[in-house]
Amino acid sequence: MNAEHSPTPAQLGYRWPAEWERHASTWLSWPRKPETWPGKFEPVPAEFAKFVRTLARFEPVNILAGGSVRSLAGELVGDLKNVILHDIETDDSWCRDHGPTFLSSITGLPPALVDWEYNAWGGKYPPFDKDNAVPRRIAALQGRRCFSTGIILEGGAIDGDGRGTILTTESCLLNPNRNPGLSREQIEQYLRDYLGAIKILWLAGGEIAGDDTDGHIDQIARFISPTQVVVSLCDDPSDENYGPSQQNLIELQGLTNAAGVLLEITPLYLPRPLFHDGQRLPAGYCNFVFVNGGVIVPQFGDADADRKAIAALQKLLPGREVVGSPSLDLIWGLGSFHCLSQQEPI
Repeated sequence: MNAEHSPTPAQLGYRWPAEWERHASTWLSWPRKPETWPGKFEPVPAEFAKFVRTLARFEPVNILAGGSVRSLAGELVGDLKNVILHDIETDDSWCRDHGPTFLSSITGLPPALVDWEYNAWGGKYPPFDKDNAVPRRIAALQGRRCFSTGIILEGGAIDGDGRGTILTTESCLLNPNRNPGLSREQIEQYLRDYLGAIKILWLAGGEIAGDDTDGHIDQIARFISPTQVVVSLCDDPSDENYGPSQQNLIELQGLTNAAGVLLEITPLYLPRPLFHDGQRLPAGYCNFVFVNGGVIVPQFGDADADRKAIAALQKLLPGREVVGSPSLDLIWGLGSFHCLSQQEPI
């Protein structure tokens, strides 16, 4: 859709709701690619199924599970009344990034979504043609209006407050492996046109060690209300995450939202360093997911840090049930619950 010839979603009255707003469902893509978890794929479906079961306690779950994984998905979660399996194949499991951005409206507009292009984080993990087709497949499945942007953008690269403020990183959205022909100003215009952005907040501090996405914001910092943000933080000066995470904190402390209100920043302290086959894993609690009435927080086998993350989010979100679910096997794929899921708003 060319904004010069057709009205943009923002002009039509669509909006991108905050993740804590009411969901119709959460969308997932069933794990199917052993290369994503090299040498450790066997336990992944079972741990993924535990996540699905926790999600299904709170809201409906739609899972893309076509082809070779359909039987196992049915065996592990097919008994859940809140789970629907769809015969749609994907290349990989990261639905946050290859899935659509669902839109809503307050004026009764027909259901719609945004179809961003997807190239597996700068062409790192081909093939990705089935993943890139997911938004269009979901639009056809649901009869949604589909706004195709023509630019590459992953869902994990942006976080919003539902009121026009979007948080992102320079290292990802300005990376030449995505949209080398676009300037910062042009990318911001796409966010205004398709998501209704009023103010875009850019972090330059740095990535979480082990992250292969070039700095997705959902590993670094997340809105939990229009005025509150949580940030991944390391307090060990000997850890490679110390400098970047402290810089992210400093940058966030000086930011205001679209309404001009200074953001309140709360740290979510990272667990002790996790490695597999000598590789640092991007384990962090900002990869939690909002669900109806709750929050699901990844647990990484660091009992003290896991407990403190749940307690911190429970204090910040007293009206929700904050629960943990294991992610020690999933994180070897270099992502966790938020990376794996995409919310569909009411």
